[in-house]
Amino acid sequence: MSESSQSAPRLIRPLARGRIVAATHNPGKLRELDDLMRPLGFEPVSAQSLGVAEPEETGDTFVANAELKALASARATGLVALADDSGLAVDELAGAPGIFSARWAGPTRNFAEAMQKVEDALNAAMVDRDRPVSRGAEFVSVLCLAWPDGATQSFEGRIRGELIWPPRGDRGFGYDPMFVADGETETFGEMDPARKHAMSHRARAFAQLVAALE
Repeated sequence: MSESSQSAPRLIRPLARGRIVAATHNPGKLRELDDLMRPLGFEPVSAQSLGVAEPEETGDTFVANAELKALASARATGLVALADDSGLAVDELAGAPGIFSARWAGPTRNFAEAMQKVEDALNAAMVDRDRPVSRGAEFVSVLCLAWPDGATQSFEGRIRGELIWPPRGDRGFGYDPMFVADGETETFGEMDPARKHAMSHRARAFAQLVAALE
């Protein structure tokens, strides 16, 4: 059973405070989930620390991949799990890297290399189309709660912005150093983490989760 936050403004079932599995092996993502969840009385424990292997992300949408990650952790641990599937969608690249955002960084999660791939693709598009290309993009995040019996509920957040080059800042992770949100001058890589957490795609998805909890 899966429902979106638009059709289900309240949680599909009660969610007790306490331990919750953060279904990620990404330390940056774990820090953000911890920052968001702990003030609400939750104690995020990483799937990696519990010995849960990362499942293969075979879904073709952010929602599908968030669900399979959350379900893998919930079923393996017997605890409620929270997973995030997120990525960068670039307008001129038809939404790429999208759900493949982490895979563009390769097995070592080298996001400097991934950002270079995005920049190279934009430069190639400019040559192919013989015109300046838009540097518009958006970050997308889907948070999925999963219970051990297979129930899930997902919440989506997006934030628009533009890509800059060269990247700036080392306070974020992933593609943060090349993304400037609309109305801002700092990249997510330069921005104070608390300020980023208040506006990011993940924060917007999380705001929907908080509304459902209330």
